[in-house]
Amino acid sequence: MKNIRSSNNSGFLKKIFIKLCRKLGFEIIDQNTFEVVTVDKKINDELSLIGKSSINLPLGKVNITRPVKALDIIIRTCASVNMLTQNKSRLFEKEKIEYTLRTIRSLLNSIKANPQLKKIKISFKIIDHNSSQENLKKIDIIFKNFGTNYDLINLDVSKYENEIEKINERGQEVSSNQISNMANINQSLIEAKKCEDLIYFVEDDYLHQHNSISEMIFTYERIASQIKNEIIICPADYPYLYTKADKTQNFLGHNYHWRKVEETLCTFLTSKKIIDKYWDKYLSMCKKEHAPFEKPLHEIYMKELCISPIPSLAIHFTNINSIFGLSPNVDWERIWEENKE
Repeated sequence: MKNIRSSNNSGFLKKIFIKLCRKLGFEIIDQNTFEVVTVDKKINDELSLIGKSSINLPLGKVNITRPVKALDIIIRTCASVNMLTQNKSRLFEKEKIEYTLRTIRSLLNSIKANPQLKKIKISFKIIDHNSSQENLKKIDIIFKNFGTNYDLINLDVSKYENEIEKINERGQEVSSNQISNMANINQSLIEAKKCEDLIYFVEDDYLHQHNSISEMIFTYERIASQIKNEIIICPADYPYLYTKADKTQNFLGHNYHWRKVEETLCTFLTSKKIIDKYWDKYLSMCKKEHAPFEKPLHEIYMKELCISPIPSLAIHFTNINSIFGLSPNVDWERIWEENKE
């Protein structure tokens, strides 16, 4: 009887201790069973709660003071142009539409992979330039297969063409492909003005890992809550960022390490607050072709934190020899095959 009472007392005291730890915000781990007893989960389970807390062992919990309410994904498509500024073919040497379809499929797969993403409003918008009706139908079929709604905007380049300087910063004539690209970015920014919270601007040749969207959302909440400020997230670990020995800062995200970067291309995630704050700077990309083209973005990153993951969450499928594309130490073929029809 004495042993039974002792066991009961031990169980009772354990429950009281767990309740006290929960109130104080501590996480208690049973290193024998690998159970996080304060949340009734194993250490390899999803411990973080979107909008509430970010838990990373053994550092404990970060209370989320900057929850994400909504995510608008704006995809710029142009299946009629293979490469914007190069004549080289992409890895796997497929038609451009194939990369576009796999990009969209990878995004939808990434959202589907984590049930917690249902707690925020996620919407899709396609801004298309000059894709055939056949290719637009292929895009539509993918969204229907995933049971996901989207808006399609057929870009009217003439609305923006007169606002674009025809001689670029290098003193060269701006190509028609670049003019349509700048017009598409302009339309994307106008659409971003209508958004509620986060906006993910995506080009149509970025394939995403299954955990890409959840990792970006959880990491945004965690780091923005820690530094008490909005941030910018680049999902790609670009190889060209390793050509210089720049000083950086490291951050612990959801399940990835992240590093501070001062350069990106035109695929990135940020908040409407950042877009509004630097509206003129973003819009300047649509008025003049800078050298490099993304220079206005880089000037923003001198003032605001921009981070990219190690390893990469999204792969820019360009030519295999391009330093602006395929991220290092990632199985490119696996990502490609995971997102086929």
